[in-house]
Amino acid sequence: MLYLFMNDKLRLALLLGALCCFVITFLVTRTCQHLLPRDGGRKFAVNGTLSKGKPRGAGVIFVPAFALCALLFAPWSVENLIYILLTVGAMLSGYLDDASETPWGEYKKGLIDLILALAGAFTYLNFNGSDIAVPFTSLTVTLPAWLFILLAVVLIWAAINVTNCSDGVDGLSGTLTMVTLGAFAILCKEAAPEFTVMIGIFIAAILAYQWFNASPSILMMGDAGSRAMGFFIALAAMKSGNPLIYLLLSVVLLLDGGLSIAKISLKRFLKISILKNVRTPIHDHFRKNKGWSDTQTVYRFVIVQIVICFVVLCLC
Repeated sequence: MLYLFMNDKLRLALLLGALCCFVITFLVTRTCQHLLPRDGGRKFAVNGTLSKGKPRGAGVIFVPAFALCALLFAPWSVENLIYILLTVGAMLSGYLDDASETPWGEYKKGLIDLILALAGAFTYLNFNGSDIAVPFTSLTVTLPAWLFILLAVVLIWAAINVTNCSDGVDGLSGTLTMVTLGAFAILCKEAAPEFTVMIGIFIAAILAYQWFNASPSILMMGDAGSRAMGFFIALAAMKSGNPLIYLLLSVVLLLDGGLSIAKISLKRFLKISILKNVRTPIHDHFRKNKGWSDTQTVYRFVIVQIVICFVVLCLC
């Protein structure tokens, strides 16, 4: 890989990889967006009809761009190769759903998420062990392998789905993901410096996509993008050695998408109704019930996440 021939190691790898990924993503998106499937409009979402006819599934562009540049510029290892392939797998599962005339059922997508989560959890355990740091302390605990796998699967599955659910306002999901990944990149500088290059390249891919998704957007990432982003956030959380801190560094994503999942799941399976007066995802509540514009929603949600990440990083 090109990394082997670089003298300045990680810094140069990050610089070249991120720039290359940004340029590739930008150029391919600009020239090929007309080939993407078209959105049919989201019937029950706030302003959902405005998305009708826009190209969707842009994750099929920026995730492969990330994969290519990560293979070329990031430090090579079997572990990283598996993570790249799994991230592409998460993208493909979302894109096939985006492109399908009949949306895939929740159980089918849930099973795919479970397979990806198991693969990611076992890969991490095999190469890194089951040690995890206790947030805001100097303590490290070693979990039994079975418990680590269970918790890692929950983390990956949850990250995929809450990130997916938060994708409903132009620029929101992508920007929150970049903030969260940026925070984990700082943590990974000590725990897994080579993975920081991977994170930087992924952020560059999302950044180029955001050029076209800024409100009012001209295309959308679809499940192809949001599911891959959620999966990669979970990988970054585990590689940081402090996976529990995901609860804080992704708190806005968790509240926005997670409350929607909890509300629907409790109603469907246990006949328990919660948040009766709150529209979910939460971004729809603020747009419809509180009268926030799309821009206000994005800026305010992102500001909250930045402040929380800053505080958490200062305390770590």
